[in-house]
Amino acid sequence: MIATEAPSTDIAHPALALARFGLGARGNDLAESRSDVRGFLGQDIEQWRSAQSQLQSTPEILGALQQENRRVELARSWRASPYDRQDGALLSRAMDELDTSDRPLPQAEAPKNLIPQDTYRDEVLARAKTVLEARSGFAERMVWFWSNHFAVSTSKSNQVQSIAGAFEREAIRPHVFGRFADMLFAAETHPAMIYYLDNNQSIGPNSNAGQRQRKGLNENLAREILELHTLGVSGGYGQGDVTSLARVITGWTVAGPEGKLGRPGSSIFNVGLHEPGEHRVLGTYYPDYGPDQTRDVFDALARHPSTARHIAFKIARRFVADDPPPALVIRLRDVFLETEGDLAELSRALLDSPEAWTTETRKIRTPQEFVFASLRLIGTPPENLWVVVNPLNALGQKLWDPPGPNGYPDTAGHWATPEGMKTRLYASARLAQRAGRLDPMELLEASLGDYASPETRQVVARAESRQQGVALLLMSPEFQRR
Repeated sequence: MIATEAPSTDIAHPALALARFGLGARGNDLAESRSDVRGFLGQDIEQWRSAQSQLQSTPEILGALQQENRRVELARSWRASPYDRQDGALLSRAMDELDTSDRPLPQAEAPKNLIPQDTYRDEVLARAKTVLEARSGFAERMVWFWSNHFAVSTSKSNQVQSIAGAFEREAIRPHVFGRFADMLFAAETHPAMIYYLDNNQSIGPNSNAGQRQRKGLNENLAREILELHTLGVSGGYGQGDVTSLARVITGWTVAGPEGKLGRPGSSIFNVGLHEPGEHRVLGTYYPDYGPDQTRDVFDALARHPSTARHIAFKIARRFVADDPPPALVIRLRDVFLETEGDLAELSRALLDSPEAWTTETRKIRTPQEFVFASLRLIGTPPENLWVVVNPLNALGQKLWDPPGPNGYPDTAGHWATPEGMKTRLYASARLAQRAGRLDPMELLEASLGDYASPETRQVVARAESRQQGVALLLMSPEFQRR
């Protein structure tokens, strides 16, 4: 049964509320949240603690990556030119003594740096563990929203692949219910963002390095800060503001392996790359206070009315509808402005807004929401990377790998295509294999309760096997739509 028609029921039902704002019900969630589902969701804000991961920090990862890159290059150099070595003559004599028959010699694989794959695996499994342990999933959904808002892509380079998960842990999670200005600064100056949008290649033309190297600005990061991360495409900025902001943020780069300017792999401000002088952004002049010039501009962008409107619309679209109620957007915008970007208050305003509790289910779970909600319901932690990665890759939402800086689309139409729903059916069958001897009707009661339609109950109950019953539950309209 593929989700096509939206079920008609009251949003006050906790099953729908927990799917719309969190990652769905499981266990005793329906009973515990029935009297106050808003309070149940809101506990994620009150009790939020950024997860203390045992995973490596960005500098640790990049430092190891730099060292391993050097080792791999040395190994490749040896394989490419053995006769240039001092012991080349010895090697030549040894080869003369080899059997010269037609037997093929074994081919050794070229040395590879496995750190990007290894760290990506560890980050994915850590993310899955956090999701399975989350109470309602509202905080996790907010983490995902902001991670997609400040998108980086693992396809960019080995560096970004290695630290995309660390970027979410270090720049997003600690600030998800904090101040937007702090998250903005943390995200834009993180090595993952610096590498992804090439700020490490941006050099002030009048800086010391610029005058020596005759290199100039790279405006990629500055443009996306204004267009995607703060003001929005219609936020009132021009090309001059992009260029000025690009000048302001020159100097933000990543420390190299020699560690002359800071711990290898850490984000640093290199004054030798920074375009000196006062710069004008959105009509305001900012004195050259070194790295504080960047923070001053970011603080102003975080307080700007266009930023408030842009963020409010995106959150309303993510959680409620592709075309969200204007009253909801206005309410969220006003809260953002009045609290100077307090994201805890903004999240509370979303949960408290009547417009967010409309009876219509206008959104469909994204592949990420669907896969993780399914794993939470079934309750078996993934034992390897592919349990998570395979269905997400097939459904077109690879972790930390959107097609561009604007992140993955938020619209239901993008995900609810006939081909996309067909793939979800296959993914549901594979996920259902993890349910083992779990009773599909018990899972239905835990996740949907009396929110499940008679048709859904009948289809699941009549399934030919437990696995098929679980797959049909995962594909039901009530599970797929929110």
